[in-house]
Amino acid sequence: MKFNTLDWVVSPDGILTLTLNRPDKMNAFTVEMANELEAAFNGASADDTVRAVVVTGAGRAFCAGMDLSVGGNVFGLDETQRPTLKDMHDRLDDPAIHNGVRDTGGRVTLSIFNCTKPVIAAINGAAVGIGATMTLAMDFRLASEKARIGFVFGKIGIVPEACSSWFLPRLVGMQQALEWTYSADIIDAAEALRGGLLRSVHAPDKLLEDAYALARKITANRSPLAVALTRQMLYRNSAQPHPLEAHRVDSLAVFYTSLKDGKEGVQAFLEKRDPKFTAKATELPPFYKEWK
Repeated sequence: MKFNTLDWVVSPDGILTLTLNRPDKMNAFTVEMANELEAAFNGASADDTVRAVVVTGAGRAFCAGMDLSVGGNVFGLDETQRPTLKDMHDRLDDPAIHNGVRDTGGRVTLSIFNCTKPVIAAINGAAVGIGATMTLAMDFRLASEKARIGFVFGKIGIVPEACSSWFLPRLVGMQQALEWTYSADIIDAAEALRGGLLRSVHAPDKLLEDAYALARKITANRSPLAVALTRQMLYRNSAQPHPLEAHRVDSLAVFYTSLKDGKEGVQAFLEKRDPKFTAKATELPPFYKEWK
């Protein structure tokens, strides 16, 4: 796939490296980048050659937040509108709401949430504002020792975006989420690790290598279909009010995965060999669309 603000490279073993590529602007986020990221994650879900996604930044930054140098409303919003909560329920995909009201970062994180491939953030430098919140919907956050992370919205008089009010407390707990968003402090990688935001911290020259190693670990000899369902099951079922809802989905997912790759996995185990899984992540079972 070809983009203006991103690089898309897929390795022979199916690892997509998605690089935020505005290094002269520290990969600052724009409406164009938002649209391209949304398209990229939708494309990754639809591409069976992609097994996992590693997201990183070109140059010395991951993403320095919204590009505040653009003219007009820097967030790309239509100030002539006065939207209501009812509009956000009834007209969410209406072009006027989609293009003029909806938070661009939220559209990106929802596309990551809906992705059927594991997503790893390799945070190589500054990740502030949307540069931090876009990573919350990713499965793992690995950071360079040089990374600096900040939920800095309070400094410019706005609120956390990109669905971060849903993701951040789930990742680090309510108290830590409130402290980081109230204070708008820039924190180093060690503090982010201590607070539970990061999986691990790495030497700068080892960050991508270690991210790729993790990507291979979670995809090699794994059923792409089972991985796709597992990702969605954990995110969606963990937010349900009762485990019975998880039981309903778990039952259907086990049923359908057992018909093809499940049989091969059992046979490979009995024969003490590597499995040869053939079910694709795009071959989602009939219940998936209704559930989603």
